[in-house]
Amino acid sequence: MDKHTLLSPRLISVAAIVFIAVLVGSLLPLYVDAMDAGFARSMALPVVLLLGLLLLYSRIWLLLLILLFRSCGDIFLESTKFSIGAMQIGVGGLINVFVILIALLLMVEKPAILPKKMLSMWGPFLILALLGIVIAPIKGDAIRLYLALISYFAIFISAFYFVRSRDDFKRCVRLVLWSSVLPALYALFDIALHGGVTGPNGARLQSTFSHPNIFAFYLTLVISLGLYLLKSEAATLSNRNRLILAGYTFLLLALLMLTQTRSAWIACFLMFCAYGLFFQRRYLLYLVALPLLALLIPSVRDRVLDLEAGNQVVQYAKLNSFAWRVYLWESGFKWMRPAHYLLGYGLDSFQHFSPTFFPLAGKTHFNAHNIYVQWIFELGAFGFLAYLWLYGRLLWILRKMLPKDKLGGFIMISLVIQYLMVSFSDNMASYLVFNWYFWFVAGSACAVVAADSRSETISAGQKMRGDQRGA
Repeated sequence: MDKHTLLSPRLISVAAIVFIAVLVGSLLPLYVDAMDAGFARSMALPVVLLLGLLLLYSRIWLLLLILLFRSCGDIFLESTKFSIGAMQIGVGGLINVFVILIALLLMVEKPAILPKKMLSMWGPFLILALLGIVIAPIKGDAIRLYLALISYFAIFISAFYFVRSRDDFKRCVRLVLWSSVLPALYALFDIALHGGVTGPNGARLQSTFSHPNIFAFYLTLVISLGLYLLKSEAATLSNRNRLILAGYTFLLLALLMLTQTRSAWIACFLMFCAYGLFFQRRYLLYLVALPLLALLIPSVRDRVLDLEAGNQVVQYAKLNSFAWRVYLWESGFKWMRPAHYLLGYGLDSFQHFSPTFFPLAGKTHFNAHNIYVQWIFELGAFGFLAYLWLYGRLLWILRKMLPKDKLGGFIMISLVIQYLMVSFSDNMASYLVFNWYFWFVAGSACAVVAADSRSETISAGQKMRGDQRGA
């Protein structure tokens, strides 16, 4: 039996059926126990069965359905969690497993579609993160974070099996835009009933997401893609649809303001500034007035003025959010020992050790609130460099979009720069839902670049053969 027979679609389907059967069988006792714990938990097994059937029917369609509705899933998925010992699992974790399984099956079935350079782009960071599990103080938390990182990689590479042309890329952009409709409607409903104040973060809008910051970064992504469709000559929107999309984009901008996430405000503002500078200068005039108008909103003004006080670490003084972060980072770096400079303390170790080195922690285990500080602390200099390599390679690939789609290349490069900017003040590695959409769009753009490269190679080969026949 040769390699191709071993990897035949029929055998892969059989393996998938066996996997689903084992998974369902292992969950059945837990399902019986959960039946008395509420409706949401009792839905876990039917959801797994549905996902399994969709996986067998079409891997691509299952992934697209997950992406279409995952943006509004947190409010339901949180209620499906139940404990097994010290570990919590739920439908959300099972969906993560299916996302990883989809990518694995696609790679096994058609390995030639995925360019090897994409594996080399992710490989160093994922390998060092895997090593971080070995030295991590809490293995369960480290494994959970690593599976999240693997799911980002899975979403990224799965895009290559959907996007084979520029039209496919535009469909992906539209899919992410459509995924924002339910969160936007829920946000409006939340504002109408409760003024947007439903979470533990004060008067900050979070919609269907678990934190206002995650909703804000997701909105920044969607707004950028909305600008692409509005201004792209290849989008072929009717005047009616263009007007609807423009109005919807303004609505999303208003919702972004209500999240009160300053880093997202800055990232979005700078993206529009860059667009005005490179494409339409009149946008710069609008942007001059925008900050002044925003300061007329009390909640926005308060968030900005909050940075003027609480900048010094003194007894009984209340630090503002930025000064608090700086103090947290300084405390972590001062606590590190030279023996851990290269490989760090292990995956998810910053949160574990924060009560030890951070004087303001008390009994709270704080995350780093800075992805660069987190990787230096947890994966050392090697892990930090591998992380920079990942994004450096991503930007290097995306630059190839510019000659054929200047606006598309600009938007994609802007999204990566935005991601790197907000990573200075947030726990980006833990924001699973946002990362899925970001890496799906990034993977779709890289797939377009790969498709263009294949077309150019084929055209060059055909031209060469034509020249040889003519000679």
